Amino acid sequence: MARYIIIGASSGIGMSLAELLVDTHEVINISRTEAPLSHPNFTQYQLDVLSDSTEYPAVEGIDGLVFCPGSINLKPFHRLSAEDFQKDWNLNFLSAVKVLQYYYPILKKSGKASVVLFSTVAVQRGMPFHASIAGAKGALEGMTRSLAAEWAPVIRVNAIAPSLTDTPMAQALLNTDAKKQSSNERHPLKRIGSPRDAAEAAAWLLSDASSWVTGQILHVDGGLSVI
Repeated sequence: MARYIIIGASSGIGMSLAELLVDTHEVINISRTEAPLSHPNFTQYQLDVLSDSTEYPAVEGIDGLVFCPGSINLKPFHRLSAEDFQKDWNLNFLSAVKVLQYYYPILKKSGKASVVLFSTVAVQRGMPFHASIAGAKGALEGMTRSLAAEWAPVIRVNAIAPSLTDTPMAQALLNTDAKKQSSNERHPLKRIGSPRDAAEAAAWLLSDASSWVTGQILHVDGGLSVI
């Protein structure tokens, strides 16, 4: 039975991924809030990855790690403060750096571990009001490719770049029928993403089925990035 760490499995995509994996794998959740999931294969630790004094759980025998935290901070560029950029940088990039540096020695011992990070379609496709989040996630995509090269062949590193997904984080953009319909229509497949869409992709990247895939940014975005 493989053992996976999910950073941020208390809701949204992370929660959906935990539900997909937990019947056949051991899943360890690290998040600020407790996940509403009870299962013999599911363990969780409440911890804020933004904390300067973070002491991550010492877990041995890790076969994969998924880093889910993200933010949606949409403002015109001239209204974004240095603090706005710093907050997005700390959550979306620097906290991922800290987690990966901590767990790297343990992942390396697996011999075939997989890391999955989360970006956004806004890095690939220029979108107004996304300067801060696209900047932070763009750095994450660069690190994905760099670590894939550095950690090969013992650790694979990939990222998923979703478009707008129906998660608690996105509720301000989807809190009316008109907003939902408008968002659906912007996508070539005429619907926004569900947490399960991205979770299925993450589960595949963790599995041996993707054993010849590394350094990739997988666009799970209803076609928005290319069509």
